[in-house]
Amino acid sequence: MPPTSPPSAQAQHWLDQLNQALQHRDPAAAATLFEPQGFWRDLVTFTWNIKTLEGREAIQAMLTATLAQVQPSNWRLEEEATENDGVIEAWICFDTAVAHGRGHLRLRQGQAWTLLTTMVELKDFPEKRNAQRPRGAEHGINRQRQTWQEKRQQEEAQLGYEQQPYCLVIGGGQGGIGLGARLRQLEVPTLIIDKLEKPGDAWRRRYKSLCLHDPVWYDHMPYLPFPDHWPVFAPKDKVGDWLEMYTKVMELNYWGSTECISAHYDEQAAEWVVQVNRADEPLTLRPKQLVLATGMSGIANIPDIRGQHSFVGEQHHSSQHPGGEAYGGKHVVVLGANNSAHDICAALWEHGADVTMIQRSSTHIIKSDTLMEKVLGGLYSEAAVQNGMTTYKADLTFASIPFKVMPEFHIPIYKEVAKQDADFYQSLEKAGFMLDFGDDGSGLFMKYLRRASGYYIDVGASELIASGDIKLKSHTTIEQIRPHSVVLTDGTELPADLIVYATGYGSMNGWAARIISQEVADKVGKCWGMGSATSKDPGPWEGELRNMWKPTHQPALWFHGGNLHQSRHYSQYLALQIKARMEGIATPVYGMEDVNHLS
Repeated sequence: MPPTSPPSAQAQHWLDQLNQALQHRDPAAAATLFEPQGFWRDLVTFTWNIKTLEGREAIQAMLTATLAQVQPSNWRLEEEATENDGVIEAWICFDTAVAHGRGHLRLRQGQAWTLLTTMVELKDFPEKRNAQRPRGAEHGINRQRQTWQEKRQQEEAQLGYEQQPYCLVIGGGQGGIGLGARLRQLEVPTLIIDKLEKPGDAWRRRYKSLCLHDPVWYDHMPYLPFPDHWPVFAPKDKVGDWLEMYTKVMELNYWGSTECISAHYDEQAAEWVVQVNRADEPLTLRPKQLVLATGMSGIANIPDIRGQHSFVGEQHHSSQHPGGEAYGGKHVVVLGANNSAHDICAALWEHGADVTMIQRSSTHIIKSDTLMEKVLGGLYSEAAVQNGMTTYKADLTFASIPFKVMPEFHIPIYKEVAKQDADFYQSLEKAGFMLDFGDDGSGLFMKYLRRASGYYIDVGASELIASGDIKLKSHTTIEQIRPHSVVLTDGTELPADLIVYATGYGSMNGWAARIISQEVADKVGKCWGMGSATSKDPGPWEGELRNMWKPTHQPALWFHGGNLHQSRHYSQYLALQIKARMEGIATPVYGMEDVNHLS
């Protein structure tokens, strides 16, 4: 097709060519429609996996293995395509034998640079929404009539006792709750358990000053977006109350005050045997699918430091920090220099503590306002909403960029950030703070995806560091703890009444080791990271986040987590995978990666 043709015509022509190649079961012809190093990112539709195919050879191999069963068809534009700087972008729809799909296409000079395909719904098992929504009222005469409330009470009384859940979600934070809502709409009997009493308690129990650092447009839950008057950065207790309300309104089966004691997989019965303690009542649950939604950060890392047990003051991990109220006039040492460390240092300073941050390695800092303006604004902002951007389309746009090329999108943006806020960064460096923009200059999101650490979104603490109000010791760490002080590797001794270990978390598979076994934890391997061979993300290259929202090497075991955006978006694909298994749909997984790292 002539390059002067309208973008929509060029995009539909490409789709027609793809459709023809796929209908003729010709993977080689389909692969030639891509650039030699083009990308196809598939979220469940073709691979029953979350998988990025890189290059024609990988694309052809995937299609060779999957075409006969997937039976893709009806490729079409969802709306008019656009063109910018020689790149045509198009929103597309398609069908498979069992599902409806939606995706995104980027064309350069007539060939596909990137293609995203995502599963939207299973044809035979759609969510009961819009025209298919339930009637609610039961008209007519029925002497055995049950009210809505009676039905809910019966379901709540039976699930976990007379009826076993098909899916058990361990972890009742925003991730587990959002996934539970997806599964509820797909009519998958699901039970969510959490050791805390009420939904939202994980937020309520954190330090008083905690607020979301991501803006409201980025943080919606599935189905129920925050109202238009919701604050840009939600305080922790407001988030906690929302999660409690959400759990009730979405009619989720949620057991608080319930701790998982152990779990093992019964191969013969093809189900899990899970021992739980519900408010001191021991119970055995037998779900077919087990989801660990225990937080993508895993178990808290607390370093083992010489003399630790001799300390007469207080010491705790950042996840247990109650806030700064009790520490006015106290000497506090905070080990770490990422988000939690900055928040805690600032709150302690506000309450009159003498606080010192120990920075062991460099940190990426970006001002909150700059992040919203330069990085998030095009997809997640009030301006984006006014320009017609929806949360769903924003999520798909973000997902459409393969991780391999994502740095190319971010490096120029962070160069602008560094230039715009040069004085800010200079003031931090003058105070001795070690700064970076990631190993390759790609900034916040790539650091988050690669290692889930090493950054701070500045909401005020950086100014206190630059001014010296928060004291800083960098290029060092704690070598020894004495009864009333800490000794650093540079020889400095600091008085201390409180030590806060803002030292991060281990991989999520640490929860699998604790709940199931070390053997299973090693079998599935490390969670998070993609093998970028950058700091704390060792290779080989895998191309997707390890083990998240997709099948693992342990049958019927899933990991769910991430920030609010990721939990919202990827819960759709995890829920569809679980629903398909419940309904007996064939789900042959293509391209499962080898386990390269255990933790």
